[in-house]
Amino acid sequence: MFVLIGLAIVFASTIVGFMMAGGNPIVLIHASEFVVILGIALGVLVISTPIGVIKGMVGGLKVALAAKTETKASYTELMKMLYEIFMVGRRNGLVALEEHVVNPSSSAIFAKYPAFTHDHHRMDFFINGIKPVIDGKIKPDQLEALLMDELKTKAEEAHHIVHAYQMVGDALPAIGIVAAVLGIINTMASIADGPEAVGAKVSAALTGTMLGIFVSYGMVVPLANRIHSLDEADSSYLRCIVIAVSGFAKGLAPITAVEIARRTIPHESQPGADELETILKAIK
Repeated sequence: MFVLIGLAIVFASTIVGFMMAGGNPIVLIHASEFVVILGIALGVLVISTPIGVIKGMVGGLKVALAAKTETKASYTELMKMLYEIFMVGRRNGLVALEEHVVNPSSSAIFAKYPAFTHDHHRMDFFINGIKPVIDGKIKPDQLEALLMDELKTKAEEAHHIVHAYQMVGDALPAIGIVAAVLGIINTMASIADGPEAVGAKVSAALTGTMLGIFVSYGMVVPLANRIHSLDEADSSYLRCIVIAVSGFAKGLAPITAVEIARRTIPHESQPGADELETILKAIK
């Protein structure tokens, strides 16, 4: 929602300010300039970016527009879910966790936390993280390093998507100049048509420069920064899972493993220690 509000402010400020200066917004619309600038930008993206990253850019855009952010409530729910899972493993043995991990859709615990289970990206990360603990296929001391490496790989993949957006954003002003030069060439070829025709063509050429800069710094670059911020938030969330699961695997009590994970949560979203302990102890 906030992304759309921000874009609306950018567009409204540009158009209203232009009209206050006596301009007619219609003169800013030149289909040829849109075709040149957006077409070249798309071509540059296709040339420089693997298809997998381009698909990731579409997904990143959807996430940015959804404007999902982590809150104290979402982290508290995560802590509760981790605590319940760990308590089952502590009381009934790790084998008791198999029914929850093998078929999470039928798990009574996961069913209580739909916001987490419906996020397949995070759910899969957690399941794949705790499975080695249950199977005993990896030593507890090795688990944290393994999960951190996986987290690092995910961060690198996310960086490729952000870099692609930034690359397009950096290229757009120069592409706008290309469109402007093409417009000037077209103007010089029609100079015999008189001042009115020349003025219209020069206006279209300058619109190309404006469009390239506007799309770059008013849309693409802010979206790249937004996606980067969301990626950082997602990494913090997954890191919290890593710390909790690895702590539990090392034999820490469930409430201790969760407390250590709580300390890695960003301050603005971090539940208090006493508050969280009260919430966890109230779980039946």
